Amino acid sequence: MSASSSHAFTGTDTRGRVAPGRHTKLLDAGEAAQLISDGDTLAIGGFVGMAVPEQLLIALADRFDRAGGPRDLTLVFAAGQGDGDARGLNRLARPGLLRCAIGAHWGLVPALGALALDGCIEAYCLPLGVMSHLYRETAAGRPGLITRVGLGTFVDPSLDGGRLNAVSSAEIVRTVELDGQEYLFYPCRPIDVAFLRGTSADPEGNITMEREAATLDSLSLAQATKSSGGIVIVQVERVTARHGLPPREVRIPGIFVDAVVLARDPKVRVQTFAEAYNPSFVGEASPERAAAAAPRLDVRAVIARRAAKLLKPGSVVNVGIGIPEGIVGVAAHEGILEEIKLTVEAGPIGGVPAGGLSFGAAANPEAIIDMPYQFDFYDGGLDQAFLGMAQVDRHGNVNVSRFGRRLAGAGGFIDISQSARNVAFMGTFTVGAEIAIGDGRLHIRRDSGVVKFVDEVEHVTFSGGRARARGQSVLYITERCVLRLGPGGLELTEIAPGVDIERDVLANMSFRPAIAPDLREMDAAIFRDASLGLAECLPLALEQRVAYRADDDVTLLTLDRMAIETVGEAERTVAVLGRRLGETDGGDNVIVDCGGFDLDRPGATRFLELLRARERSGNWAWCCPDPLLRRKLGATTGSEADACRPIHSSFRKAVEALRGIDVVPISPS
Repeated sequence: MSASSSHAFTGTDTRGRVAPGRHTKLLDAGEAAQLISDGDTLAIGGFVGMAVPEQLLIALADRFDRAGGPRDLTLVFAAGQGDGDARGLNRLARPGLLRCAIGAHWGLVPALGALALDGCIEAYCLPLGVMSHLYRETAAGRPGLITRVGLGTFVDPSLDGGRLNAVSSAEIVRTVELDGQEYLFYPCRPIDVAFLRGTSADPEGNITMEREAATLDSLSLAQATKSSGGIVIVQVERVTARHGLPPREVRIPGIFVDAVVLARDPKVRVQTFAEAYNPSFVGEASPERAAAAAPRLDVRAVIARRAAKLLKPGSVVNVGIGIPEGIVGVAAHEGILEEIKLTVEAGPIGGVPAGGLSFGAAANPEAIIDMPYQFDFYDGGLDQAFLGMAQVDRHGNVNVSRFGRRLAGAGGFIDISQSARNVAFMGTFTVGAEIAIGDGRLHIRRDSGVVKFVDEVEHVTFSGGRARARGQSVLYITERCVLRLGPGGLELTEIAPGVDIERDVLANMSFRPAIAPDLREMDAAIFRDASLGLAECLPLALEQRVAYRADDDVTLLTLDRMAIETVGEAERTVAVLGRRLGETDGGDNVIVDCGGFDLDRPGATRFLELLRARERSGNWAWCCPDPLLRRKLGATTGSEADACRPIHSSFRKAVEALRGIDVVPISPS
């Protein structure tokens, strides 16, 4: 059905008043709610507290309360639009209104989650990126999405198939094989009605989003609905004259919009559920930032400080909600925030990600792209991801999606954790322990006995086995220890100063992890109320550029930010690095990471020639994640023989080359 074909809409001026003589697409919210029929599939736009069509949700709930209909709707949503209380999708948590709900993030819609947990509705959870990409597949009339995202997790048909309760029996994902490789196939489903939100509309229904903190998947969802033969209803806060919108700013063209609802109440058009309007989210505020205050030294800060030491200059990074958010504050205080590029799955690139009910936005971003395109990039592999963890088991599996009566869902966790080249999970070691921090030590005054490192997680949101097969670098960071994903499962690699390994760590785990042969203490500076000096660590000192990696039995030589000014400096530097390599276990198996190397300095070519000459005495491999620098390095060689030596695109490929494994790792998507 089409709203535009069955209703004549009266035109308005810029204040929403009736203007005679023109037909437009303007409706009031009550009229829009009347367009929903029993059994419809209703898709809702928005992300957490951003771009939520609150006026439309209120009108639909009011209609149901007043008239008992519509009934048995299938609700489709991506990013769990809610505030953890009554707003957003919580308004639709009414028995009889919904028959089924399919969404990615459930943590901020507890009223809806209760219906799912009690078996009152069919309920399913899919990864956020998959949901967003499915809108695009539906828009194009394709049968569905084929991807590796979700393999080995609760979404995999071999586990739960995305089902959240016993009454959910539909097959919304299935396994397929292509060229001998396993994938998941997510079928498209038609959408009857979409509720979206923009900022401005003209009489033709063209929509701009100039005051919205992100554009999200609004266009894809509108196109998917029209491709399905459905109707698109958009809530806006102002209506302009015809041709009053700059065409390049139109995010949803009017050909995809059937009806427009003008929201007059400021309470239902807030930019996020935390802020009425923050101009920095849309680049209207000055990018100048005041000096960041030091985060209070507590358990969460300790975890964030340890994780921040992993930040690599030039990396593109995603930081999850909760404890991982603390990395942003640490990086800002340490003066290294400009050295990395932070991104948010909602679409912002650069800037400072917001937290809480503004999560998904970023202050002063460099760019904001549509969410499906952000996940295109994520599925290709982020440099680094820092994510939360609620449960971890002996296999390295992580659960953040469901535990007991708490239903959080996956959000973008599966897409991001499965695809990032390096991922660090962050969380407290136990729940509710009483801990003091100071003088470079951790003091555990009372432990809670609530174990988070368990034999088997309740819900698999991240698969350790799949990560090992992909060759991912995976760490698990807590306030009292750090573990890594090793060949046989979890390995304990670091322990906090002041902590007893048996009493404070192993006794609070349901299994005994392997103890790394190079077990060491965490840096005592992490536990002091002072700067970590991360800015001073850039670039690395020569002695820090050579490090043995016991898990791969290789020595890593890091050239990041190395600037060789003269031929003499090149000779001296190679001599120092050569001595350091000779002192290191595994010195015959060397991987040279060229990422960030300054190839334009006068002594760079001579340095590489000398390093290549030393390579002939051992088993070496080279890697560089930057494709442009990789091509330049390939052309800067000391001989024709050197030119034949490949420079691999990742550390993992370089390790495989050393081992003689002729395997090309495949992107999760």
